[in-house]
Amino acid sequence: MRIKIAAVALAAVVSLSAQAQTEIQWWRSMTAVNGEVVNDLAKNFNASQKNYKIVPTYKGTYDESFTAAVAAFRAGNAPHILQVFEVGTATMMASKGVTVPVGKVMKDSGEKFDPKAYVSAVAGYYTAPSGEMLSFPFNSSTTVFYFNKDAFKAAGIDTSKAPGTWPEVALAAAKLKASGHKCPLSIAWQGWTQLESFSAWHNVEFATKGNGLQGMDARIKVNSPLHVRHIENLANMAKQGLFIYKGRANAPEASFISGECAMMTTSTGFYGNVKANAKFDWGLAPMPYYPDVPGAPQNTVIGGASLWVMAGKKPDEYKGIAQFFNYLSSPDVQAATHQRTGYLPITTAAFQLTEKSGFYQKNPGTDVGVNQMIRKTTDKSRGIRLGNYVQIRTIEDEELEQVWAGKKTAKEGLDSIVQRGNELLERFEKANKKS
Repeated sequence: MRIKIAAVALAAVVSLSAQAQTEIQWWRSMTAVNGEVVNDLAKNFNASQKNYKIVPTYKGTYDESFTAAVAAFRAGNAPHILQVFEVGTATMMASKGVTVPVGKVMKDSGEKFDPKAYVSAVAGYYTAPSGEMLSFPFNSSTTVFYFNKDAFKAAGIDTSKAPGTWPEVALAAAKLKASGHKCPLSIAWQGWTQLESFSAWHNVEFATKGNGLQGMDARIKVNSPLHVRHIENLANMAKQGLFIYKGRANAPEASFISGECAMMTTSTGFYGNVKANAKFDWGLAPMPYYPDVPGAPQNTVIGGASLWVMAGKKPDEYKGIAQFFNYLSSPDVQAATHQRTGYLPITTAAFQLTEKSGFYQKNPGTDVGVNQMIRKTTDKSRGIRLGNYVQIRTIEDEELEQVWAGKKTAKEGLDSIVQRGNELLERFEKANKKS
């Protein structure tokens, strides 16, 4: 009988302990290796203390989770933390009362927080003109170039150095095709890599008003002669079977891992997946550029996502969020995450720790994304922050698909992106103008 009573008492204590733990819901959009990293971060934080439990939940692609969170907020059951891709930043900034600035969350909780500890090119993108950090930089990435060294070797191409310019990419693609390769080049995140990052890398405007960072009255300018030339070149490569379109967002990445496509421009965040699953020798290199463009290469822009704290939660829940963000920022955790995924180290301390460990020397190319981002920026290359940008990205996909299919010329497709995109920007500006 005593044993039974003791067992009941023990169960009650365990139950009370479990109830005392504050749950914090985190909606995320990362999959594969990166999804495992998210789960591990939550698991390790939960094991490091007893008061809070981070519960990560996959809510679909960035577009899908973004839409779901808006609906959840209106219904009064939004998550505590929402992972939002960088193109949703302007929309989140304009959504008054929906979020709580991360700077305020950290300050109110009494947690140590120094915005200067974060890499300026990363933190600056998520900071308001007032200097307050609005969201927490999490999986920050940039555009890089992956290539299959085994395929290069079979085609008689030097594997010690990746093609550095777009003309060199075209020559390599022709040799790969001649050697029997069915997909010499493919492109993931086409709008981000071939319009946004391309613009910054060549120090040309993607949009006016410092690409939107200086005001909501920005307008898109991707039908310049340089943009037309580049998209025309890719369209010609598509006609010749040198560039094979494999779909939107990161869908094309699977074709690189399988060995089907030999070259790919995509995110540094693809690194962990390639390292874990590619069965061939591969390399990672800077984005190609046009050598005759003055000032190129400049710097690439931020991609990936940040973590936004949703409004309407309890003080204790915000305290737990602040503790979790501090955990994510610690040099050891941040360096390990950077090395495992390929996403950029968000703090200077994490970058220095990784450098001192010899990781970059042992894994050539892993510092490419960092070096591209820390170059000196200009008003044309600081980043892109436009309203309604989730919808504008869809327009980019639709119009570029028409160009790749030969249904529109490069000029027609880019003109259409400018016209349709600017209509959305005008709508955004009008809806968010101060009365």
